[in-house]
Amino acid sequence: MNSTLTTSAVRERLHTLVVIDVRTPGEYAGGHLPGAHNVPLDDLEHALPALREVADRGDLLMVCASGARSQKAGITLFSNGIPAASLEGGTAAWASAGGELHHPAATAAPTWAMDRQVRLTAGSFVLLGLLLGVLIHPAFQLISAGIAAGLVYSALSNSCAMASLLGKLPYNRTRRADLTNTLAALRDN
Repeated sequence: MNSTLTTSAVRERLHTLVVIDVRTPGEYAGGHLPGAHNVPLDDLEHALPALREVADRGDLLMVCASGARSQKAGITLFSNGIPAASLEGGTAAWASAGGELHHPAATAAPTWAMDRQVRLTAGSFVLLGLLLGVLIHPAFQLISAGIAAGLVYSALSNSCAMASLLGKLPYNRTRRADLTNTLAALRDN
């Protein structure tokens, strides 16, 4: 199994690591570790050949917001014979420990961080379920109950089905040209 590195260990070794941020492009744009390359988790399979080349030359560090997606990415890499470590606690822990976050040049349409998108979507569905339950039929309150159950499961399992679904929306997806450029930059490292 792949290893997990603390923020202090990463700080000491950052200059020797190739950092792969597996969050969505919008999350990445919100702030990432210095030198990180954005390869969203959904695009990881496509990036395996380039990541294999990079791992042959140096150590890979997988990063996400909290550490859950980077652990998942590490498992995928490990199952394909590519060693990688994961940042314990993700960019949230990095920032909390005083680590610097870089922001790419502003884009025309910045997207919200995934946790903000999840809060908006979950809150909207809860409100919709309550309103429809009062105005039309009480059975619509099951929408609110379903969202609440999903949030509890998300907290207990440290995974989020809603974030996975939202990550597939067009504004959260990497443009193929951007991924191609990222993979080319990784190969040139």
